Amino acid sequence: MTYDWCRWREAAETALYGEEGFYRRPEGPAGHFRTSVHASPLFATAVARLLARTARELGTGPVDLVDVGAGRGELLTGVLAALRDGTLAPGLTVRAYAVELAPRPPDLDPDIEWCSRPPQGARGLLFANEWLDNVPADIAEADADGVPRYVLVRRADGTERLGDPVTGADARWLSRWWPLSRPGDRAEIGRPRDEAWAGAVASLAGGTAVAVDYAHVRASRPPFGTLTGFRGGREVPPVPDGSCDLTSHVALDACAAAADGVAELLDQRTALRELGISGERPPLARASADPVGYVRALASAGEAAELTARGGLGDFGWLRHRVPDRAESPGREDGPGREDGPGREDGPGREDGPGREDGPGREDGPGREEGVGP
Repeated sequence: MTYDWCRWREAAETALYGEEGFYRRPEGPAGHFRTSVHASPLFATAVARLLARTARELGTGPVDLVDVGAGRGELLTGVLAALRDGTLAPGLTVRAYAVELAPRPPDLDPDIEWCSRPPQGARGLLFANEWLDNVPADIAEADADGVPRYVLVRRADGTERLGDPVTGADARWLSRWWPLSRPGDRAEIGRPRDEAWAGAVASLAGGTAVAVDYAHVRASRPPFGTLTGFRGGREVPPVPDGSCDLTSHVALDACAAAADGVAELLDQRTALRELGISGERPPLARASADPVGYVRALASAGEAAELTARGGLGDFGWLRHRVPDRAESPGREDGPGREDGPGREDGPGREDGPGREDGPGREDGPGREEGVGP
């Protein structure tokens, strides 16, 4: 174990995505977090409907579905299952890509292509479900004079101290998106997340890119930041030693401004209701006319209510980026191409979506629910 000091971005990169990093573990994110994907198959159904709508807008039969930060492929598996009977989108052909640094699960659907980078030239839907919160970011804190300085961390135990003043592109980002002036105020410098999102959006030749995360905007930034750790479904101190997840809320408004295309910010409650997931209870009269159907509809309504709940999953931010159809792709039987390389330096995060309960000191949005940890 090393006891050296470094900035948080470097420490988190190694702790999460290094050879023995937290997200290389065989149990995957689902071993630690109960998320929207695990809460209900309705989430995957909503994504399937969004994919079908995107295909209609593009006027294409074959359509690409790119899951950035795919975990162990749970979301893609659910979407393909929702489309399998042809009811949601008759005749739709889907080319599915799981973007993840961890090894491919042995039992994954062979129709899902496993890759370390988003395919270039995809036409369809790129979905990044709780990926950006795990793109490592440096942390800044205002010193006694109000000067923003990088926060240094000791890898072994998470002890912090202030380092050099923030300068250059990071300083410009703070000035625009998260200004610090009062001593002790902290911020996660979201510039790497902006760049990661811009790159993901740019990989599309046409369609829609969606980022789902617990988030905040400039008018309501938390004064002391949101960095925390999670392990086994519990919130723990953020120690960058590879033993826990390291996560912080996303400045989605900054990400929206960083990428080309038409961007829209909304909450998960609104987004899912647009896709037919409302949480409304079935009429009581149905209980006598169709008791079995009523019970099923009631269970579905309960799951939908959890996905759209105020103060919970429904408060998660959705960033939708519409990308003009830049290229027709005749003859692409094998789907879009991919860049070579072992993976992104920013790390892929996870697909398994939101679902954290509020942690202490994080009033700006929902946190991860206690989950299915081992």
